[in-house]
Amino acid sequence: MTKQFIKIGLISISDRASSGVYEDKGIPSLKEWLTNALISPFSLETRLIADEQNEIESTLIDLVDFQDCHLILTTGGTGPALRDVTPEATLAVADREMPGFGEQMRQISLNFVPTAILSRQVAVVRKQCLIINLPGQPKAIAQTLEGLKDETGKTLVHGIFAAVPYCLDLLATPGKPMPFMETNEAIVKAFRPKSAGKN
Repeated sequence: MTKQFIKIGLISISDRASSGVYEDKGIPSLKEWLTNALISPFSLETRLIADEQNEIESTLIDLVDFQDCHLILTTGGTGPALRDVTPEATLAVADREMPGFGEQMRQISLNFVPTAILSRQVAVVRKQCLIINLPGQPKAIAQTLEGLKDETGKTLVHGIFAAVPYCLDLLATPGKPMPFMETNEAIVKAFRPKSAGKN
């Protein structure tokens, strides 16, 4: 683990937003959340694309293989509609699946809406990059990333981002170290086992 910039890819997947019918809200919401949640330095690669499986796949491959992103967050295209192909595209470029992320996102969202069971978000690893499909609504994005808290701010249900920094740690290799990601604990507290040292 090294003190290097964390490179994060943000992909908003929407036919209408990508064609200019309405303004994209996914990428601005993710930028704002990351700015508040991360205390480690990071840079962003952003893409606004249509719900086309080939385009989603090629964008993911570009951000991992050529832009060297450590983390990619997508928003949109994860419902049951026939045009929603983000999970299929994500799985198509994966080296391995990380099913716990999708399971936890649906568990969190079920506290707010019964239709959370219709969401099909997945998370995968490609090479040394973690790719996570997030919901399409800005409010749901923040809820799944942060988790549920009581009125005093105490965490009731962990958000998925609590596991992201340690997941990136585990993707390091001797030839390619990973950046050490630190979070603002008031937003989301990153969890690492006591045995996990900080280099």
